[in-house]
Amino acid sequence: SRHGAGKNEDNFKTSQFHLDLWFYFTLQNWVLDFGRPIAMIILPLEWFPLNKPSAGDYFHMAYNVITPFLLLKLIERSPKTLPRSMVYVSIIMFVMGASIHLVGDSVNHRLIFSGYQHHLSVRENPIIKNLKPETLIDSFELLYYYDEYLGHSMWYIPFFLILFIYFTGCFTPVEDESRMPVAALLLMGPSSLYYWYLVTEGQIFILYIFTFFAMMALVMHQKRKGLVLDSNGLFLFYSFIITLVLIAVWVIWLWNDKILRKKYPGVIYIPEPWAFYTLHMNNLH
Repeated sequence: SRHGAGKNEDNFKTSQFHLDLWFYFTLQNWVLDFGRPIAMIILPLEWFPLNKPSAGDYFHMAYNVITPFLLLKLIERSPKTLPRSMVYVSIIMFVMGASIHLVGDSVNHRLIFSGYQHHLSVRENPIIKNLKPETLIDSFELLYYYDEYLGHSMWYIPFFLILFIYFTGCFTPVEDESRMPVAALLLMGPSSLYYWYLVTEGQIFILYIFTFFAMMALVMHQKRKGLVLDSNGLFLFYSFIITLVLIAVWVIWLWNDKILRKKYPGVIYIPEPWAFYTLHMNNLH
């Protein structure tokens, strides 16, 4: 009976905008994820020799601890009871994927100091293709696979899954709760810009767009039941919409870049910001 009562309470429980969590979430994303390669490049090389972890690596380690904690706190504040087992498994996968990415990304970004160019493939890089024996090139390709494919998949799939699970609990029958405070509007820009970086640099547009379509489908389904998004759901949903606009602008801007076109062939052409940096801006560093 207690479990049943809990379910009934979940149905129409109110939920205030989680300003503290969304602010910490956005801040640590910008500082610890987006800022880690910048810190590695800006800080003096003498402080962090190439054979030791860089400042960006320590940022990444902090990210791997703080982000799962914030995601769990976000789930705890959901007005509905969510599938805990799926959340915990997703968090475990997230930490594993982010940790794998930590190692691969650390080495790949340190290679920039040796002339590695991210806009070229592993075998096309001048510092790689002349390695002897040639089996060393296979090792670097394996490192690239762990960094860009396996690490990203195990990192981002659970991340977006947790956000979607949380999103499923962000519906209310009360119209007054479907309003965002001014603080939410101010956070929406930095949050959307970070998701743009996450999707483009992580090359996870398919995962992102499927998550967004699932959100849209859920919104339309719940609307038929007379339910609307609360302030937290609106914040997440609108952030994803703005992210899509930013991705479209990014692609249109670089549409005719022949070098990046060669790096990213196929129907879905979304260049990585760091590939753009090493191609067009590295000489400014």
